[in-house]
Amino acid sequence: MVNDCIRMGLQFEEYTDSTPSMRKLSLLSYDALKKYGGYSMYRLTAISQAAGMISSRRKSIRRGFPTKTPCLSKPILVSCYGFRIEGGNLFLHVDHEEFESIPLNRHTLEVLSDPALRVRSFTLTERSLSVCVSKEVQTRKVSGVVGVDRNLRNLTVGNEQKATQYDISKVVEIVEATKSIVRSFKRKDVRVGGKIASKYGKHRSERIKRVIHNVSKDIVSKAKAENVGVVFEDIRYIRTLYRKGNNQGPAFRSKMNSVPWGEIKRQIEYKAAWEGIPVITLTRGETRGTSRDCPRCGERLQAGAKDDRNHYRMLWCQKCARWMDRDIIAVMNISHRGRLRFDRSKGEAGEAVKGNPTTPVILRVDASKPAWLTGPSIAGRTLNQSRSVT
Repeated sequence: MVNDCIRMGLQFEEYTDSTPSMRKLSLLSYDALKKYGGYSMYRLTAISQAAGMISSRRKSIRRGFPTKTPCLSKPILVSCYGFRIEGGNLFLHVDHEEFESIPLNRHTLEVLSDPALRVRSFTLTERSLSVCVSKEVQTRKVSGVVGVDRNLRNLTVGNEQKATQYDISKVVEIVEATKSIVRSFKRKDVRVGGKIASKYGKHRSERIKRVIHNVSKDIVSKAKAENVGVVFEDIRYIRTLYRKGNNQGPAFRSKMNSVPWGEIKRQIEYKAAWEGIPVITLTRGETRGTSRDCPRCGERLQAGAKDDRNHYRMLWCQKCARWMDRDIIAVMNISHRGRLRFDRSKGEAGEAVKGNPTTPVILRVDASKPAWLTGPSIAGRTLNQSRSVT
């Protein structure tokens, strides 16, 4: 059904030079999908999925990226209608009168036992069943913040009072091992080589996600226990620092470009949102010099000699006369600047002048702009968060 809807949508796009909306695609394809029979509500979800794929294709073309004709190659059933969970089983429609039951595993039943959760939809494939749940989350009023500094072999989280370093060197080891395995295959066939690289690439991605999952879970749980927000720095353009021609060796560039910078942030963000913990990302201007300026006095720090192994990754402050770890310095500066952002986000108006009898009188003082106009807020917002349970 999805592929038929895509075909009709692309035909409409070819004749009218415009992407069909959800409503227009429904008018074009709803009656044509009756030939498949089954429960009628499944047609709506098929049309919705096809409309999203067509819209993504059109967006990629506008950005100048080459794209193939979208299609679904594997059978899948997604629906938010006509199902219920009773007695540890998921009952879904086969047609208008017939139902099919699928038993749920222990983990899924434990998650769904939470009365605050609402089951929104399900996704059924040949080998798995995922249930999407949601709950109303009240954003916490935090008492402080912690900064997150992402590095090649560690993830540092903390503020001026305390900092914790998580060892993620396992990620680098997984990447290097996967590359070694792929290079060991000597068959000179592009198609076979592509399949092998794809297979081990997916395996590498899943292993890395599991490593990051354990770290991000611990970070969010500690942030919840200490009632603090999470602050990230903007490093979206970090890949441009490790391109060919930047006077760096290929091995070093390969390592730095294999670190999943975005995946670390993504996992912490969605887990924090599920717990109501505010997360903000500082701009590049706000985070300039986080690893170079002393968090105590603000002086520019100096690096130690390259052959000085006793002070590896340490920086020297001339004014404070002390060595400091560059990762600890970074999280202290990030948390300090993030706390300033949180303070501005409260949006509290104050009286600018008191006891001034002279004219002109200040009739009104504007409050600072609330953060929900520019970013996450820390006070009293209600968000609807959703996640899937497999």
